Amino acid sequence: MLVELIMAIGIAAVILPALLTGLYASSNSKPQQQQRAQAVALLQQTEAAIRSIKSSSWSTFSNDGTYHLVISANQWTLAANAKTTNGFTQAVVISDIYRNSSDAIVSTGGTLDPSTKQVTITISWSQPMSTSISDSFLLARTTDFTYTQQTQSDFSAGTLSSTQVQPYNSNGQVELGAGNANWCTPQNSIVNTLTLPTTGNSITAATGSAYIGMGNGTNGPVFAKVAINTPLPPGSPSASLVATYTATAQTNAVYSDGTYAYLAVNGATNQVVILKISSTPYTLTKTITLPSGTNANGIYVFQGLLYVTSSNILYVYNISNITSPVLEGSVQMWLGTGNTPLAKQVIAQTYNGNIYALVGTANTLFGLQKFLVTSGGASLQLVGVSNLSWQQASEGLAVSPDGTRAYIAFDQGAGPFSKGFFIVDTSPADPPSWWPFPNWYSIIGTYNGGNTDPDGMAVMTAYNKALLVGSGGSDQYQVIDISNEDDPVYCGGLALSSAATGVTGITDQYNNVYSYLIDGESKNQFKIIEGGNGGTYAATGTFVSSTFNPGYSAAYNYFSASVNQPANTTIELQVASAPPLNGSCTGASFNYIGPDDTSNTYFTPNGSTISGTVPFGTYNTTYQNPGQCFSYKVLLSTTNTSVTPSLYSMTVNYSQ
Repeated sequence: MLVELIMAIGIAAVILPALLTGLYASSNSKPQQQQRAQAVALLQQTEAAIRSIKSSSWSTFSNDGTYHLVISANQWTLAANAKTTNGFTQAVVISDIYRNSSDAIVSTGGTLDPSTKQVTITISWSQPMSTSISDSFLLARTTDFTYTQQTQSDFSAGTLSSTQVQPYNSNGQVELGAGNANWCTPQNSIVNTLTLPTTGNSITAATGSAYIGMGNGTNGPVFAKVAINTPLPPGSPSASLVATYTATAQTNAVYSDGTYAYLAVNGATNQVVILKISSTPYTLTKTITLPSGTNANGIYVFQGLLYVTSSNILYVYNISNITSPVLEGSVQMWLGTGNTPLAKQVIAQTYNGNIYALVGTANTLFGLQKFLVTSGGASLQLVGVSNLSWQQASEGLAVSPDGTRAYIAFDQGAGPFSKGFFIVDTSPADPPSWWPFPNWYSIIGTYNGGNTDPDGMAVMTAYNKALLVGSGGSDQYQVIDISNEDDPVYCGGLALSSAATGVTGITDQYNNVYSYLIDGESKNQFKIIEGGNGGTYAATGTFVSSTFNPGYSAAYNYFSASVNQPANTTIELQVASAPPLNGSCTGASFNYIGPDDTSNTYFTPNGSTISGTVPFGTYNTTYQNPGQCFSYKVLLSTTNTSVTPSLYSMTVNYSQ
């Protein structure tokens, strides 16, 4: 019996735990099944909600991290961290995906795929038994859109540099610029004229407007504004008279910032007239009586200071309060010769961090004089002169954008120097080592206008052309080629029936170039003359598209451009994707790149198409794809100026 008892106890020790475990499991199996069923339902609900969030906003969904679901404004959204509710812990983990060069997903290395995310959902619970279930899947941007540019207005909204927009079928095309215009054949390029109320004495211009000083001392118009309408190429610009201002005066020089017009006029008093021209009729804002008590000759406004010349003096006025100008300083020109010396044209600009005023003179030994402007105009220090004249008068003055060159024209006058056009090197450092004497600016090149006595001048430095106008001779409008500064040469001219009294050059919003000419004819005194590089097309040009903004951060996937690339021409393309600036694509900075993700390469045509993948990634602060702002740049060139490559359309695919 003892043996049997021991055996029974042993058998029970073996059987009872399993029996008890079975009984426990049997007693809990139904609750556990119920928990699992609820967990599965929660998992399925979570997956459906995640797909809904991704579909409504990729940018909301695609941030890596651990989340749980919440309902906000009747919509599913993600909240940070896992969360336990009613015994179930919900954890949604969103992570990046990397691909190799074959586009296969890899666990290590590879390149980030910004349009694919891995989602792992885990639902766990601890009662009646600690358990979890999970699911892992990939989500990608699948809502695709396309954006296309192909009309004339699409292309014209971009930036054209030696390129132009022309019609193509019912849409548009971008091609190399210059058209049939040629600076050197102006007689073939007068595209429009306008009859003025009286002869103009001086002219200046800005995109869309020309400002003309006029009058002869009797009562009549002394100022006129001309509106220039520049339609889409190949349309020609037209001119119309906006309004005039009448007084008893003669305007010798004019400057305008678009809101005010500043007139330098004859007289013993009120030689500076400031008009408000932002609305019509034009109204007198202020006059300034100069201490010289004689005519004002030249006028210029720069950084809140008004520069005006009269007699042999340059005056500087602070016009920060335009109704109460304050005389800050003045300076006399150096070394008059014979007749009364005069300060005439004046231009102010910044060079090497300083402000300088350059003055063209008459009847001085130094025809061009340069002054350092400090203390808000209170100090005017002579820092450079050039020996250009004797008893001649400066009739036109221009300065290169970089401040290293001055261009000046002189009338016939008398003395050893020929009438004509001069290029002067104004680059030496200021002040020179042998101060207080000024720098001696050397003359680089000269041009003799022949029997034409200069009355005005302008320079188009981007095209290596100078424009000289005057009276007498065979061509009262002359175009000078200054590509070789040492030897400026005549390249074309225009004969007029009366003296030309002023000229200016302008580049319009389509990067077409024109000169605006005024003369003394009885009608059509204002002329628009088209300029150009010569030949049918420019040798090279670029087109930068307007910015596309879908309104959110998008993944730009691929593009396709329709092009034409004849023999002896090339057309290439780069793309850019950038983040917004202060929430807007206006002012966004673009870094244009090619197929190797750098700015050194371009996408090139395969037949009549340029296509490729928009590079993904962040390469610097200004290239980010995905990004909100998209643009592209096209480079066009030709070795045969009778043919041009063309861009017909550009389409980019992007995903939300």
